Formats: sequence, C-alpha cells, structure tokens
Amino acid sequence: MSIRKVGVIGCGLMGSGIAQVSAQAGMDTVVVEASRELLDRGMGRIQSFLKGGVDRGKITPEDRDATLSRLRGASELKELADRDLLIEAVTEDLQVKRDLYGKLDAICQGGTIFASNTSSLSITEMMTATKRQDRFIGLHFFNPVPLMKLVEVVRTIATDPKVEGQACGFVESLKKAPIRTWDRCGFIVNRLLVPYLVDAVRALEDGTGSIVDIDNGMKLGCGYPMGPFTLLDFVGLDTTLYICEIMYNEFRDGRLAPPPLLKRMVLAGYLGKKNGRGFYDYSAETPKPNNFLVGGA
Repeated sequence: MSIRKVGVIGCGLMGSGIAQVSAQAGMDTVVVEASRELLDRGMGRIQSFLKGGVDRGKITPEDRDATLSRLRGASELKELADRDLLIEAVTEDLQVKRDLYGKLDAICQGGTIFASNTSSLSITEMMTATKRQDRFIGLHFFNPVPLMKLVEVVRTIATDPKVEGQACGFVESLKKAPIRTWDRCGFIVNRLLVPYLVDAVRALEDGTGSIVDIDNGMKLGCGYPMGPFTLLDFVGLDTTLYICEIMYNEFRDGRLAPPPLLKRMVLAGYLGKKNGRGFYDYSAETPKPNNFLVGGA
C-alpha cells in the first residue's frame, strides 16, 4: 500500500510542522485539532512558515499554494476515516493518547497505519489500546519539523516489517532521513542526549565550570552547534525534566535521574526560552547567563 492520504492529530508546534511537510511532499493531508482556535493558530503557523520560505526564495509562490491546496484542517476525528497513515502529535500523556487511539481504531479503515510522534512514551503501551498492533509504529520527528532532517522510526515486537518499511519510505518521501530503532524509552537520540544534558547540569552544580564556560567547552571543544545549557533552554527545562523522569522510571539508572537544580528551576518557573528565562535570561537582545542559579558559578 502506498501512503497518499495522511492524517495528523494535533496542530501544535510539532503537529503543524508534520502536516506542512506532508502536504509539501504531495500528500493529501488532514490535520485535526480539538478546537477551532487551536486549529486556526496552527494553520496560521504553517502559512507564516511558507510565506517566510517564499520571502527568502526557498520555495516559489506556486509551491506554497500547491502545499496549502493539499492541506485541510478539521475538528472531528471522523474526517480521518479514509487516511492511509495517521500521525498523532498530542500532549505527552499516555492515557490521553491511549483514549485517542481507542477512538481512532473504531473510526479508521483496517489498513490505516497508526503512528505516534512521542519522544519518550512507550509505543507498545499505546499500541495495546487498538486491535491493529501489527500496524502501529513510532515516527518521532524533531523540532522544527520543516527544517530538521531526522525521523526516528520506532518498531515494537508486534510491528509488521512491511509496515516499518512503508513508514521508512514515507519519511524518505518527505526528503528526511529515517533511522530505525526498537521501542525502548528515549529511542536513540534522547537515550544519548538526556544523560549528556543532565551531566552538564550536575557539572554546573558541583562547580566544574560556569554556564558560559561549559557551553563554550562543548561548542569549541567538541564542535557542537550549541552548548548544553543553550540546548536545554531551547528544548524547555520542563520538557527535559519530564523526559528524565520517564527514562529514570524505565531504566532506574542514576545517570538519568533529574538533578536537583533542574527540578528547582522548573518549580520556580525557569522554563527556558519559551518564557524568557532559564539558564539564560532572554529579556535583552543578547541572552545573559543566570549565574546566580548556583553560588560561585
């Protein structure tokens, strides 16, 4: 079965990006959001991104118009009944996702492939809410979706190998690179990235270096495009804490336990770039490190 009709559930930052790249790749795409307000906001984000592409000469006005002609917003799940592939990008709450998949299982045709964009939750636990366990897979896109080339394709022990192949083919049709992995918490990227980020927080806590020195050490010494604290602020400290807790509960590995500083920052409302304060203060044009977070840093 070739994938030509795609449904996306959730039109937030990730869902709108997935819907955009799907429509850009020539797919008939429907994106569903719970309310008209959220749907309009997400569709406006897509239109703004495409307009920016035209303004910068990255795409033509004709390509923009063709993309939008293949994209439709909706507020009811029944609009997804005829889709070949469904990609869920709703809130990272396992029960919310399971309830959603239970409803979709009754609505969608038997051949529809179900995929979750989760970055940390168990694909297997979601899968068991349906009767199509062999047609269930993870497709973990990265933010910002239109720019990031990687997608983790996550199989369970029940996933049909043909479905995995179709999912990889779909990713390639988006001009993105699929990497295959098993349903283990964190998959590949977060399994390696999260310990690195929390080690950076611990290094700050124990006085190994300052925020700026640790960031510069990893940028200039290892060639990373951004240091760990800049990346933490970009991802969101609350998001990182949530993933840490899920991964620690899965593996019981002390390296994955959230550092006290990270927990206290989230409790105090230091969430990163999203609200203007994290390891850096973003109130000025040039971000400044919040060195008061750790005495002597």
